[in-house]
Order: sequence, then C-alpha cells, then structure tokens
Amino acid sequence: LAAAAFSDWNPSHFLDVAEMTAGLALGYDWLYDTLSPASRETIRRAIVDKGLMPSLETKEDLSNLESIKKSIEKRMNTWWITSTNNWNQVCNGGMTLGALAVLEDEPRLAAQIVYRAIHSVPRAMGEYNPDGAYPEGPSYWVYGTSYNILLIDALNTALKTDFGLSEHKGFKKTGDYFVQMTGPTGLFFNYADCGQRGREIYPEIVWFSKHYSRPDWLWGEKPALERYRTKAGQGMSGGSCFLPMTLIWMGQAEPVKPAILCWKGDGNNPVAVLRSGWEEESLYVAIKGGSPSVNHGHMDIGSFVLDLDGVRWALDLGMQDYNRVEQMGVSLFNMRQDSQRWQIMRYTNLWHNTLAVDEQLQHVEGFAPITEFVPDQPKPRVVVDMSRVYARQLDTAMRSVQISADRTTWIHDRVKAVNKDVTVRWSMVTPAEVEIQSSGTALLKKNGKTMYFAVYVLNDPAMDIPLKIWSTEPKSKLDEPNRGTRILGFEIPLKADQTMDYYVTMAPLTNGQKEFSPQTYQPAPWPEKVK
Repeated sequence: LAAAAFSDWNPSHFLDVAEMTAGLALGYDWLYDTLSPASRETIRRAIVDKGLMPSLETKEDLSNLESIKKSIEKRMNTWWITSTNNWNQVCNGGMTLGALAVLEDEPRLAAQIVYRAIHSVPRAMGEYNPDGAYPEGPSYWVYGTSYNILLIDALNTALKTDFGLSEHKGFKKTGDYFVQMTGPTGLFFNYADCGQRGREIYPEIVWFSKHYSRPDWLWGEKPALERYRTKAGQGMSGGSCFLPMTLIWMGQAEPVKPAILCWKGDGNNPVAVLRSGWEEESLYVAIKGGSPSVNHGHMDIGSFVLDLDGVRWALDLGMQDYNRVEQMGVSLFNMRQDSQRWQIMRYTNLWHNTLAVDEQLQHVEGFAPITEFVPDQPKPRVVVDMSRVYARQLDTAMRSVQISADRTTWIHDRVKAVNKDVTVRWSMVTPAEVEIQSSGTALLKKNGKTMYFAVYVLNDPAMDIPLKIWSTEPKSKLDEPNRGTRILGFEIPLKADQTMDYYVTMAPLTNGQKEFSPQTYQPAPWPEKVK
C-alpha cells in the first residue's frame, strides 16, 4: 500500500516501474483473499495507472509544446520494447505479471500487454543463441533471465501456455552456460559488468532444471541450500531477490554431477570453459572472445580466469559501483571508443588477463570469435582470434588455452606486428603473493597452496623474458581500490612485421615440491586467421 501511494514509479528509468509492478502483482495475486476490498482496489489501480499504462505507446498529440514533450518522453521510456538486452526481459516480465494479475478486471488492457510481450521478448531471447551463452555475463543472466522465467511461468499458470517461448533454442540450453560460469572456487567467471560472488542459491537454475529435466544443473544448488539453511542468520543470502521461488520451482530429482567438463557458448560474446573435474581441487580455466561493445561489456577480449586447488589464481576485478561513477558525471554506458567508460581501469584491457599493445585500448567495434574448440580429454583446447580487436595495433593476435590431465595449463599466444615496432604486454591479475624466480619463472602462493608460473618463447627459446609486477592501485578518482591484488606479466618487443609465438605454463606444486619440471608442451597447428 505504501508503494501504491507513490506519485509514480519512476518511468524515466523503466526498470523501476517493471520491478515495482512485478512485486505488487505477486503480492496482489497471492494475498488477494486476505486483502480488504479497499486495499485490492488501491493496489489494482496502482498496477494499472503507475505500471501498465506508462508502458503503452499512445498516439502523438502535437497540438502544443507540452503534449509534444510528453509524447517524446513516452517514446524514450518505452525504447526497451525493441531492445535485445536485459531491459526487454525485465520490463516485459514485470508488465506481464501486472497484466495477468488484473486480467479479470482489465481484460482488454491485459490482452494488449501480453500480446506485446510475447512478440517483444523473443528479441532478447535471441541473445542466448546458439548455445545459451548470455552476452552480459552471469550477474545480468540472473537479472534478465529471472524476469524471463517469471513471464513464462505466469503465462503457463494463468493461460496454460507460454506461446512457445520456453522452446527458444538458446534459452533451452542456457542452464549449461550458467552452471559452467561457476568455477570450483564457487566464484563466477565474472566477465563484463559482473561481481565475483560466492556460491549462492539461484532459483532460476532450479526452474531450468525442473522445466527441462536436467538434474545436473542442480549440482551446485543442493550444497548452497544446505549452507543457507545453516548460515542464514550469519549474513548469507540467496543469489536472487526471488529466493522464495526456489520452494515453488524445486522438483523431486536429486542433483547429479554434470558429465560435461569442457563447454563452449558461441554468440555475440562467446565464452569457453576447460576443466579437469567438478571437485573443489579441480582445474578450471574460462576464457572469452566477443566484443567490448556489447551491453555491459568490458575490454576483456581474450581474458581468462583460473581456479586450481580451491584458489582463484587469475581473477577478473569485475564491475564498479554505477552510482559512484555516474555521480562524477561519467557517461558510463556510452560504449564508444572515446567514452569516459574506458578511463576506468577495471574496464580496460590493461587491467584484464589479456594483451595490451603499447598501452593502447582494445577496439570496441572489433569482434573475436572462438575459432577452434576441442573438448576431448586428456588435452582439451580452445582458440580465440583476437586480431580484429587489436586492429592497426597487431596484424595477428591469436590465443590458445590448453589443459592436461595433471592440471597443467598452457596459455599460448601468436602475435604479429604491423609495419612498425611495438611492445606487447601480457597481464594476469592475481590475489596471490608472487615470488619471481629465475628469468621467466615465478611461484604464486595463496591459502597454503603454490602454483608454478613460467613463460617460454617457441621461436626463440633462448630469449630472456623478465617477469614484472604492476600495481592495481587506483590511477584516478574514478578507480575503486583493488586490495590484495597485483598484475603479474611480461612485455614482448616486436620488430615491424615480426611474428612471435610464446606460451605461459601454470601448474600446481604439491606434496612439498620445491622445483617443478613442466610437462612438455606440444602446440597444435593454429586455425586460419579470421579475415
């Protein structure tokens, strides 16, 4: 009732309207029998007047300046109808819940809203194609997908059909994506605007598991539920604001261990995962291609995270607080090459686990496809062609990631200079303490574990590659602190038109090992560069 009394629900930022409408619709529908007639009328009118009506596109009244202004504002507030990002899912989901809640009293309005949603939301659902990968990263997967599920579930509950929405090919597969985006440490592969977040309860994956009969998608949820049950009073929360839906969406199937170790998701922001197992000590390497220009994108093309022995050795610093940056006047969601967004170090390739050429930024309009994916054990491999992201900086930029049964990782790059001398910087953000050993080798230590790190040049084995450590201290007032982290890496000088093949080996040191004899790396032939 307090929310119903607001003058409006902030239609200029329509996500607020959608979330408010969804919340009131759920309360109105579920508690209808316990509400007084006066309360029902107040809530229903608020859903209609402050939720549904502001979402409708009306005929333009051009009779005076004030009406013209209102018409323009209306169009600006409903741009999400034709968008392909999370706004489409959230706004259509919220509006549909509101429409179905007042269906008996407002049948024509409800029909209009539902008809629009089932024709609009497929635009956003197409972003899951072809394999279920979500361009905006796992955090925004939770946000956008939760409202997409609510829309589908509400349609099935109220109308006994979802009009085929749940049969969209990428959407049907996206449970694989979400499960694979969590490493053995319980942390996300937090590319784009995404925080690391620990293992939490995600009712969305519970819904997917039941709806598509995939008990393997529940693998991480049962222990998360147990932790929540025992630690709910100690600050542990669910991963979603729709946590109670877990009770509604949970089926009877027992979770089973996923059979898939290595996975690839193509699409507008492709990602791939190589892992040795599903146990806490397993090796997990996730890498991405794609473009910085996608919604919520970072200059993280070619970047990876690495878990081993329960430690995240290579991490992504993640997103920053939107409000703090925008209050400084930064146009944070301007994705152009010259945007202030790219003055925030966390968002640039300089502070991701990828390359920088002469300290330059990646090209926002470039796109890096995954050109090869070999999931077969014992040495699965993935190749990302980053050449177009480094256009006019490098002629060729290819990255291969390969792992072995003994949990060794090889990150192999092939770079070719353009017609001038350049310096290529290789970076890896780590929370570990770093002990640089002889030239090109180091020991990383964290939580009582040790990982060996070494760099080799294939076409010049005698080349001396000194390792360097760069600070992650804020460069300007735009940057947030990155406590306990540092950047380990090296620089490769290239002459004009020179090609260099080098690789980094990372492997665990166990049982008191003081030295490490790396397994011989046998590089596979490179796929042809994308033109």
